[in-house]
Amino acid sequence: MLSWALVFLIVAIIAGVLGLSGIAGAATNIAWILFVVGLIVALVFFLTGRRPPV
Repeated sequence: MLSWALVFLIVAIIAGVLGLSGIAGAATNIAWILFVVGLIVALVFFLTGRRPPV
């Protein structure tokens, strides 16, 4: 989940440099949502003692 957030953040940075503000804004919002969801899932796994599959 966090890796996808990083991918969308990189897309947003590249789109921002190229002047594509609409795409950059959308990619930034998606990256932020994925980051928050990833942190919530990680926190839930930490509190419940579950480990992600290897």
